[in-house]
Amino acid sequence: MKKPAIDIHQDELDSVGVEIVPVKSLQCETYPAHRDDHYIFIIQREGYCLWELDFSQVALTGPMVGFITPGQVHQNLDFDRAGGWLVFVAPGLVSPENREIFDNFAHVRQAVSISPDSPLFQLVPILETMLGEAALALKEGLVSSLTGSVTTLLASHILQSEYPAGQIEGRKYRTAAHFKQLVAENCKELKQVKAYAALLNITPLYLNEIVKEVTGFSASHRINQEILLEAKRMLAYTRLDVKQIAYELGYEDHAYFSKFFKKHTGVTAVAFRNSKPLFVQS
Repeated sequence: MKKPAIDIHQDELDSVGVEIVPVKSLQCETYPAHRDDHYIFIIQREGYCLWELDFSQVALTGPMVGFITPGQVHQNLDFDRAGGWLVFVAPGLVSPENREIFDNFAHVRQAVSISPDSPLFQLVPILETMLGEAALALKEGLVSSLTGSVTTLLASHILQSEYPAGQIEGRKYRTAAHFKQLVAENCKELKQVKAYAALLNITPLYLNEIVKEVTGFSASHRINQEILLEAKRMLAYTRLDVKQIAYELGYEDHAYFSKFFKKHTGVTAVAFRNSKPLFVQS
C-alpha cells in the first residue's frame, strides 16, 4: 500500500492576505486532510461542526470560535446547520503577541465558547464587506486594521476561557512560546526538559512552572506530545516502517520508541497506522 505525503496548501491567499468563506458554503464538501501555510479562524454563530486537527477531534456547538495554526494537519468532518465564517489569514497579519497565544494553545485549547453578543459577529461582516470593495481607497490598510481587531478578539476569547480572573505576565508567555518553538525544532535531538531550560538560561523547575501556568501541562508533556505528533504524521502519511520512524525521531532503540508510543497513546504504532485507512491509497 502506498501512503501519500500530506498535501501542503501554499500561496492560496491573494495579495491582501485575508479571505472569508461562509461556513454554509462548505457543508456539502469534505476536504481531505492537509496543511495550510496560513491561519484558519472558525467563527461559528450557531449549529455544529466537527474537525480533526492533528489526529484529535474538535467539536464546535453553538456560538464558539476555533483556530488552526499554519502547518497543522486538519480536515473538516461534519457540519449540521452551522452558521458563521472561516477567516483565512496570512501569518504576517497576525501580531507576534497573538501568534504567541495561538501557538501556546495549539493542541491544548483550540475551540472555546463565546457570547452570542461577541463583537466578532459584527466585525467579521464589516471585514467581509471591505474585502469585496475592489475600488476602496486605502483598502489594504483598512483590511489589515480590521483583521488585527478580529485576531486580537479571538486571542482574547482563548485567553479568557482559561484565565477569566486576570492575565499572566507577558514575559512568561514569551518564554512558553520560545520553549514550544525550540521543542518543535529540536525534539528529534533533545528530549529532556533540562536541555531546553539550558537553552533558555533558566532552571528546569522554573521552565516547568511557566509552561504549566500558561498551558496547563508540564514541559515534559509538551516534549512528549511533539514527538508523538511527528510519529503519528509519519505513520499516517509516509511509507516508513516503525524502525525507520524511530530512527528519524532520534531513537537508536526502536523497541524503546515502540514502548514509548504505546505508553502514551494506548495502542501500538502499527495499530495506529492501520486505524487510518482514510489516508491510505493503493
